[in-house]
Amino acid sequence: MRRVVITGIGTINPLAHNVSDTWQAVREGRSGIAPITAFDTSEFPVKAAGEIKHFEPSSFIDPKAVRRLDRYQWLASIAAREALASSGYEVTEANSLRTGVAVCSAVGGMETMVDQIVLNHEEGSKRLNPFTIPKIMSNGASGTISIEHGIRGLSFSVASACASSSDGIGLSIQLIRSGIVDAMLSGGAEASITSFAIGCFDRVSAASRSTDGTPRPFSKDRDGLIMGESATVLVLEELGHAQARGAEILAEIVGYGATADAHHITAPIEDGSGGAAAIAMALNDGGINPSDVDYVNAHGTGTSLNDAAETAAIKRALGDHAYRVPVSSTKSMHGHCMGSTAALEALICVMAIRDNIVPPTINLTSPDPACDLDYVPNEARDNRTDIAISNSFGFGGHNSVLVFRRFNDR
Repeated sequence: MRRVVITGIGTINPLAHNVSDTWQAVREGRSGIAPITAFDTSEFPVKAAGEIKHFEPSSFIDPKAVRRLDRYQWLASIAAREALASSGYEVTEANSLRTGVAVCSAVGGMETMVDQIVLNHEEGSKRLNPFTIPKIMSNGASGTISIEHGIRGLSFSVASACASSSDGIGLSIQLIRSGIVDAMLSGGAEASITSFAIGCFDRVSAASRSTDGTPRPFSKDRDGLIMGESATVLVLEELGHAQARGAEILAEIVGYGATADAHHITAPIEDGSGGAAAIAMALNDGGINPSDVDYVNAHGTGTSLNDAAETAAIKRALGDHAYRVPVSSTKSMHGHCMGSTAALEALICVMAIRDNIVPPTINLTSPDPACDLDYVPNEARDNRTDIAISNSFGFGGHNSVLVFRRFNDR
């Protein structure tokens, strides 16, 4: 079977504008959560989010392109450029049809959608921005990257709620394994910090109203997720293709598993059976025994239902080893970036393998007795990490799991 390796990563997120600074912030347990500046929250119940800070798009992107793209597409473009630069991968006429893009979003251009709906209501359709459709479509990030870099292979987006970029990466693995392409730019982008989007999560009691703005995954006083925005793109290549051009290999992706709870449109199945099946499928796909897992990057949203169900899923999938493996939710630092989060957490798994450090779950001071695993509270930990798994679960009952392994040429 054709092996799939990671040769480059790019990101922009609430913690930092690049991979190196992001990983440094994660290692230090720094929070990217702060009071919302995107809109007035004086009469709004939710006060905090993981916004990207000190961000002026025209510093990264041509001003004409800024006007024609939604914020989530700006972020995707920036992350893709860093990923390609770090990989040293050059798209050419010869390889453009053998290179694809799958940069996914759960909802697409939410900021544009909200603005244009309000404009249409207040001033009529003649005032609508002619670029509205390409700005709101969820495949817009992939299309933007494809055009910018001359990538002529498959270009698509997966929309499976908070599992979107995990499923996009998983399908990219399948495309490379099958020989349809040799390389994929794969990941996610999301920029949904609007009063509409956060208000909707608040109405289903999923958003934190915490006055101190701290998401608290696995804590008994957790009160919901805190939304973030981000884009992360990985360069995935077939092993021989990467080696032929002398690329540095950051890690190997060896497993992907996806299931559906078939239970409830927003709530996970309480016994964790759907998530456990996805974990088992991903481990089996990679030929990995449960006892070989060294780190679990949890979905860990900080909602009451998710954290307990995920704990049950990890126990079902890993058995007694679940009590020995470190598990952490980095959403405690960068927030829940919706469809793009899984790609950001993939980055974190790769760095954990590279440096043998597992990141912490910050703000965890009052553990929930129902969440009784080792959640690496508040401080990163030295830990030999050869195998890391990343869980991503989403509304609709989506369960998606990726398995990363330290690369060895055997």
